[in-house]
Amino acid sequence: MKLKQKALLLACLAIFTGMLSTNSMAAKRLVFSGGPAGGTFQVVANAIQVYGPVKASKDFKLKAQSSAGSLENLRKINKGRAHFGVVYSGHLYLGRNGQLKSDARRYTDVLAVSYLYGAPAQLVVHKDAGIKSTKDLIGKRVGVGNAGSGAFANSELFFSHMGVWDKIKRNAMGYNDAAQAFGNNQLDAFWLFTAFPSGAVIMAAQTNDIELVNLDKDAEASGFYDKYPYFSKLSVPADTYRGVTQDTPSFQDSALWVANAKVPNETVYNLLSIIYTDEGLAHMRQQKKTFKEMSLQTGTNGIVTPMHPGAIKFWKEKGLL
Repeated sequence: MKLKQKALLLACLAIFTGMLSTNSMAAKRLVFSGGPAGGTFQVVANAIQVYGPVKASKDFKLKAQSSAGSLENLRKINKGRAHFGVVYSGHLYLGRNGQLKSDARRYTDVLAVSYLYGAPAQLVVHKDAGIKSTKDLIGKRVGVGNAGSGAFANSELFFSHMGVWDKIKRNAMGYNDAAQAFGNNQLDAFWLFTAFPSGAVIMAAQTNDIELVNLDKDAEASGFYDKYPYFSKLSVPADTYRGVTQDTPSFQDSALWVANAKVPNETVYNLLSIIYTDEGLAHMRQQKKTFKEMSLQTGTNGIVTPMHPGAIKFWKEKGLL
């Protein structure tokens, strides 16, 4: 080989080797799909983005992305467009079994990582408006959550079960937009499916006298729990919101941290090992009081679908599987 050709070959080899080295050192970008503004899903995504990769590894970066919520997250993660996200246990169960409304697809590449918190239904109305039951919403203007969100899907599920879905004036919008419209008397009520206290409800209560509707009473009387057993009872405590001075019975689903099946087991295990420490849980609770439910003891609550292998390893070590 001529000297000039050899020198050219070595130069090309050096450039190629440098490219490999640069690529191997570059941190892999992982996406955590959260939710709409004013909801707890996005708080989860932001909190884990800030804390997880810094403590767990420099080999990947975590990017929090907003989304419409639970159903959009389910679909994005199943397609691999997001690596992590928050999905309601009920949607994960229905999606895996091809039972989502108007969607028979089976979302089998979304696996549970851990329980986060219980997400209750909340129906906000103007005080003294005479709305004491979902039946009283007939003919009323109601914010039902933004399309693609868990709030929207669960409002459609519950209101259809109660026979009022097609009898209300539905407005598909996010929590903060609904609170603003409610404050401007453009809505008679708005529905949320998120942890309390909700920033959107706090906003609405600042300029309006509000009440919460007893949804448990309607659910119990109509057989809702028998038909959808992944929902459980709870009450929104008195004084959670200004002017609401008594406990309000309702129902909840479990918000789960989920992952795409192809996310490396080590990555899932490492993130869990960082978040579920005293320091990691303290960080989460600083972001929102809702996360006080998160603990090693509750980490597998509400999970009725398959778990990610990295999560199985972690929770087995903690004695919960």
